[in-house]
Amino acid sequence: MLKEKLKKYTLILASGSPRRQQFFKDLDLDFEIRLKEIEEIYPPELKAVEITDYLAVLKANAFEGELNPNEILVTSDTIVWHQNRALGKPKNAQEAFEMIKSMSNATHEVFTSVCFKTNAASTVINDVTKVTFKDLSDEAILFYIENYKPYDKAGAYGIQEWFGFMAVTKVEGSYTNVMGLPTAKVYEYLSTLV
Repeated sequence: MLKEKLKKYTLILASGSPRRQQFFKDLDLDFEIRLKEIEEIYPPELKAVEITDYLAVLKANAFEGELNPNEILVTSDTIVWHQNRALGKPKNAQEAFEMIKSMSNATHEVFTSVCFKTNAASTVINDVTKVTFKDLSDEAILFYIENYKPYDKAGAYGIQEWFGFMAVTKVEGSYTNVMGLPTAKVYEYLSTLV
């Protein structure tokens, strides 16, 4: 459906995330991948969705002046927001443990921002999902970190893995947003572009 409408365009996904790439395939979209190394640093006063909006735009701006008239670039960023702070990707097992432990028996928010950039304009959309974890034992957390090594995931967990099936008691909002892309909103927005 949308694939047909996008025929005259080249959709570029600027993400190394295997999950985001799979979502684009599952949405039945033709796309190419272009990656740039970006230092994901944001001003310390930013909070929650301001952080992901800023980083999604930062990633898109790296392609400034490089896009052809028929190209649509898509960049995105996801964070877990809990106890008034951003939980990014953990650097090591200790950090992963502390992150997950802090979210045990509590509700946190997952923010994803997506930037769509053409050679003429750029737009950011975002989404938030509330996720509740049950009370988690140290043993379960350690087992997860040791066996699944969630170091490439914001908040140190993947909702689509064993941990998500075992720990998550409630999801309010888009499930795919927690995995890094609010697919319904992305599809909707791309439909309005063409």
